[in-house]
Amino acid sequence: MANKLILDKLQGVKARFIEVGNLLTDSSIMSDMDKYVKLNKEYKDLEPIISAFEEYKNLISNIEDAKSILSVEKDDEMREMAKAELDGLLPQVDPLEEKIKLLLIPKDPEDDKSAILEIRAGTGGDEASLFAGELMRMYVKYAEYKGWKTEVTRANEGTVGGYKEIVLDITGHGVYGIMKYESGVHRVQRVPLTETQGRVHTSAASVAVLPEADEVDVKLNPADIRRDEFCSSGPGGQSVNTTYSAIRLTHIPSGIVVTCQDEKSKMKNLDVAMKELRTRLYNLEHQKYLDEIAKKRKTMVSTGDRSAKIRTYNFPQGRVTDHRIGYTMYNLQSFMLGYIDELIDQLIMAENAERLKEAGDN
Repeated sequence: MANKLILDKLQGVKARFIEVGNLLTDSSIMSDMDKYVKLNKEYKDLEPIISAFEEYKNLISNIEDAKSILSVEKDDEMREMAKAELDGLLPQVDPLEEKIKLLLIPKDPEDDKSAILEIRAGTGGDEASLFAGELMRMYVKYAEYKGWKTEVTRANEGTVGGYKEIVLDITGHGVYGIMKYESGVHRVQRVPLTETQGRVHTSAASVAVLPEADEVDVKLNPADIRRDEFCSSGPGGQSVNTTYSAIRLTHIPSGIVVTCQDEKSKMKNLDVAMKELRTRLYNLEHQKYLDEIAKKRKTMVSTGDRSAKIRTYNFPQGRVTDHRIGYTMYNLQSFMLGYIDELIDQLIMAENAERLKEAGDN
C-alpha cells in the first residue's frame, strides 16, 4: 500500500531534519550567525515535510490494521467496522501522496521573503499613469488583507494623477512567494475620462516583483557606494523641501542607483535605500534563475521581460483575464479593491501542477 519511493525519500529527509536539529545546538554553529540563519531556515522548511511524513505513516498503519482485521476476524460486526474504517482511509492516500510529492520538490528559496514591488506606466500616456496608480492601490489593499506592511520608497507622479513610476516595500512572511506571479505587463481597456467620443482605449503598466535581500544575502563594500544627500520634494511640509534628508546611493561597480525620500529622517531614508540596493544587487544573480524557469512555466514571467503581457483588465465588460492560464473573472470592481486571492490561487495551482510535471519528467 505504501509508496516505497516516497517512503525512501521521506526517510532521507527525516535523517537530514535530525542532522540539522543537532547542528543548531552546536556551539560552533551558533557562533557563526550566517550559517546559523541558513540552517534555521532549512529546519523550518523541513518541518512541514516531517509533519506530512508522520501523517502518512499513521495513515498507512491504520489501513494495514484494518486490512488485518478483515483477513482474520470472523465477527460480522467487527468486520463491518473495519471495512467502514478502510473505506474512509483509502481515499486519503492519493491526495496525501500528491501533497508529499509537492513538498519534496525544492521550492524557490526566495518564497518566504518580503518583496519590493515596482510599477511603471507603459504605453497610453496619462491613462497609463492613472492605471499604475490604481494597481498600486489594489496591491496596498491586498497587502492589508494579508496583514503585510507596505511602504512607498520612491514615487514619480503622473501629470494628471497616478504614477509614472512607484516602488513599494512590502514586508511580511511569504510575500514574494505570492506576489511573484504579478510580474509582467498589465493591460487596461476602458474609456478614458478625457475621451469625448466614448472610444475604448488600451493602456498598460509593467510590474516587477523582487525578493528582498537580507544582509546575509549580500555583503556590501562601503568603498563601492557613493552617497549623495539632497532636499526631498513632494508632500510633507516645509521641512521636506529644506532639509537634506533624501538619500541617493550609487553602486559604482554595477551602476545601480537607488533613492529614498519618503521620510524626514536621513537615517531612515538611508536604511530603506540600502535595503533596496541590496535587493537589486541580489536580483542580478536571481534573474538568471527567473529567466530559466520562465522558459519552462507559463505561470512565471521573468522580471527582466517587461514586454510579457500577463493580464487584461476590461472595464466595459467588467472582466479580468490572466493570459498565462486562460482564466477569466467577471468581478473586476472587487478585484481592483484588492480581492485578488481567487486568481492568485489559480496561478499557484497551475504552478504546482507544472512543478509536479517537471519532477515526473526528471
